[in-house]
This record gives sequence, C-alpha cells and structure tokens, in this order.
Amino acid sequence: MSTGFRVAAAPISWGVSEVPGWGTKLDADLVLAEMAELGVRATELGPPGYLSDDPKRLLDRYGLELVGGFLAVPLHDAETARDSLRAAERSAAQFAECGGDVLVLAAATGLDGYDERPDLDDESWARLVETADRIAEAAAARGLRTVLHPHVGTHVETEAEVERFLADSPMPLCLDTGHLMLGGTDPVALAAKHPERVGHIHLKDVRADLCEQVRAGSVAFTDAVAGGLFVPLGEGDVDTGAMVRAVHEAGYRGWYVIEQDTALRPGASTSAPRLDTERSLAHLDQVFSGL
Repeated sequence: MSTGFRVAAAPISWGVSEVPGWGTKLDADLVLAEMAELGVRATELGPPGYLSDDPKRLLDRYGLELVGGFLAVPLHDAETARDSLRAAERSAAQFAECGGDVLVLAAATGLDGYDERPDLDDESWARLVETADRIAEAAAARGLRTVLHPHVGTHVETEAEVERFLADSPMPLCLDTGHLMLGGTDPVALAAKHPERVGHIHLKDVRADLCEQVRAGSVAFTDAVAGGLFVPLGEGDVDTGAMVRAVHEAGYRGWYVIEQDTALRPGASTSAPRLDTERSLAHLDQVFSGL
C-alpha cells in the first residue's frame, strides 16, 4: 500500500450494521483479523457494542488504530434532541478513550433503517442544525472533530440538502462518495466546489443504474444493497481517482475509509467482504501511486 496516505476500513464492509435485521453479523474477531491480514492498520468502530465493552483491548490485539465512528441519531426533533446529545456524548467518550479523532454524524429520521423519510419543515431543519452544532461542541470537549455525513434515508441526503447544510452550519462534511451519488450529488464536483469543507472521507463505489432506481423509489435502499448496489472501488460508476486527486490537490490529508455498505443474507459467502475489500485496496493503491 502506498505510503503517505491514511487508509482505514470499517465493519460495515463486512456486513456489520446498526440497522435491525440488516443481515448476518460476523464475529468481531474474524472481521478485525481479516482487516489486519489485508494490511489495514485502522478502522472505524462499528455499531455501539459491536467491539465489546472494551474495544481498545480488541483493537490492540490486531494492531489496529481507531479512526472514530459513525452515529446516526435524530437531530430535528425537540423531544429526542436531549437523548441524541447524550448518545453522542457516550460515543465521543468511547472514541476518545480508544484514540479516535472523529465523530461521523448522520441526521437520522427516527425510523428504523434508511428506506423512507418524512419531510422536514423549516423549524425542524433549524433544530437539526442547532442539535448538530451542540453535538460538535460536546465532541470537541473530548478532543474529537465532528463531520456531517450525507446519507440516504436521512434528513441530509439530496444535493439541495447538502448545500443547505453547508450554508447553515460551519460543520465539515464526511464526503461519502456512494451516498452522495445516491442522493444525486456528484462527489467530485462537491469536493471541487467546497474543498475547505471536506473533513473526512468514506470511499465507496456504486452502480449508477441502481442509484437511479433508489432515487426514483422503485427499489428500496436495503433491497438495492442486497442486489449489488455497492461494488469494489474501480468497478462501479464513481470516479475514485478523480475524487482522490481533487481532495489531495486541495490539501486534504485525513483518512480515506473504505466503507462499502454490505448486507450478508442467509447463505451468502462470508469470504466476499474480505475479497471485495482486497480489490478496493488494490485499486486505491493504484490511485495513490499516480499522485
């Protein structure tokens, strides 16, 4: 792997998700061992509790550094804002104790999963921005940065919502190449337009045809994932090379997290996540070597 770039993985690439009923959840020791065998030296944490009550001990066992982790909580609802802030404080404390430096925040709807979302009025949107800023302050008290993750099935999904959030909040973005494309945003164009707002990167590749079906509502997100929406880097319709060149030339020196949303259905091969991640790493190494 090319030196000088900070590359990490994430348990979701092995099918480990916070969504109820998502699929087979592989054992943490297996997942971390395979990351280490592939030469990965850092990871995001995964869902709360996945790496046990003592994640640092488990990470140390496999020589892995913690990047931070993903947290999807409702930000728009006055009745749940306090609970969301407490959940963020717990996550920030755990990330900090394990050496992480970033909290990746998504504006959850409050519904299970990411297949549907209600509309927000202006008052709820203002509360979303306010709650996000309060969470960022709480995380900063623990020494962590907070980035907002545009994500399908959340209240910051579409290009208009991404631009609105950037206008209304100083918070940087997690530039997730797959979820941005799913929401109708060109990730390369976004990085070029707002280079100073790129705070973290999740690298995904996706099939544009399935993205269009998800946006049109003809296929649910979870069904699209099961149908092969996400593919190894370089095998879909995201121009990973252009994406990395754009942010690198703009001065980005943060993490590149290979984070392919995967759902392991009953009977699915448990070797596929490792093989797909290996192919993604090889493609990313080619991209880095050209810079």
